[in-house]
Amino acid sequence: MNSPNNVSVADATKQLVHEAAQDEGISPGELIDRAVREHVFLRQFRSLSERLTAQAEAQGIKSDEDVFERVS
Repeated sequence: MNSPNNVSVADATKQLVHEAAQDEGISPGELIDRAVREHVFLRQFRSLSERLTAQAEAQGIKSDEDVFERVS
């Protein structure tokens, strides 16, 4: 089992990480950090969007027109 500070990736993925990091002028660790943060942000965004959409639909808001009517 890996410790929290170590992760395993396939050799092909390692190569892709190194190439992308080199192209961007950053370290592989920084690229991985950015990628993980972006992934977590997108997961949180999708979760929030799903919850808010469900709440809006429960109030009869199902389209842009419905939103416009409420704020006009």
